[in-house]
Amino acid sequence: MHPAFDGVLFFPVTPFTESGDVDTERLAQHVAKGVDAGPGGVFIACGTGEFHALDASELNTIVRTAVDVVDGRVPVYAGTGGSIAHAKTFARVAQEAGADGLLLLPPYLVEMPQAGLVAYTRAVTDATDLPVIVYNRNNARYTEASAVEVAQIDNVVGFKDGTGDLDQVSRIVRAVTDALVPSGKPFQFFNGLPTAEVSQQAYRAIGVTLYSSATFAFAPELALAFYNALETGNEPLTAALLREFFHPLVRLRDTVPGYAVSLIKAGVTLEGIDAGVVRPPLIMPSDEDVAALREILASGRAALAEALADQAVQR
Repeated sequence: MHPAFDGVLFFPVTPFTESGDVDTERLAQHVAKGVDAGPGGVFIACGTGEFHALDASELNTIVRTAVDVVDGRVPVYAGTGGSIAHAKTFARVAQEAGADGLLLLPPYLVEMPQAGLVAYTRAVTDATDLPVIVYNRNNARYTEASAVEVAQIDNVVGFKDGTGDLDQVSRIVRAVTDALVPSGKPFQFFNGLPTAEVSQQAYRAIGVTLYSSATFAFAPELALAFYNALETGNEPLTAALLREFFHPLVRLRDTVPGYAVSLIKAGVTLEGIDAGVVRPPLIMPSDEDVAALREILASGRAALAEALADQAVQR
């Protein structure tokens, strides 16, 4: 049974050793630290976890490690996608390793008609009993009609957007929600843009209240503070965290392709767990950019501390 998600969703990085292997010890430490902070779910070996760079054996190891550490406290979803053969294999491997569900990333490279995208989704979901969240991004862009079609597949339980096309997504949310009323099927929508916090106010306005937080991987207290500020309507804290932390982080992220992943890995290392380097074709941040990340973290934490102090005075 697919549990409904609630709260901040944790997307761990995948630590590697100096020889380039998956570092299971540091992965376990990283996942444990994150889960102890209180996320609504763990999405392992997905975009932030360098899904694109993993083989099936490594996925098995990563998922088993996460499942053991999480120990049923929250759902563990694993990434799958790429070529149809790759996606079906990874789906089966994740299920055998104990994952609670899957995030279906786009097919590799090819452009496709909507009928082909639906057929791809069906083929992967047929390969597993696990619940699946489809990811609307890059070359896997669903229309209202195709989103409604895949939402009615028994084990498709969610729709995650990484396009930022709020016009289209708002229509998809409405169309899917209305189409599922007769069956009463539970279904959830997610904001999957990089550094989703900066766009979440807009997504909330169209009924998308859940989002993935890469920030949670290295600064969970900032991610949770922002989420709670949105949930409680604390506009001054929301504005302060955007101004002092999230917007500067996005400016830095956008300076180099792939920083949406490698900056997060650098942040995990800054916070005390050596996550190693990213695999090619991604590159790690320069020393100057790591220093900038450290300053952005300090500014975000200072803004949070100031807001908490103000709240204490007001009480």
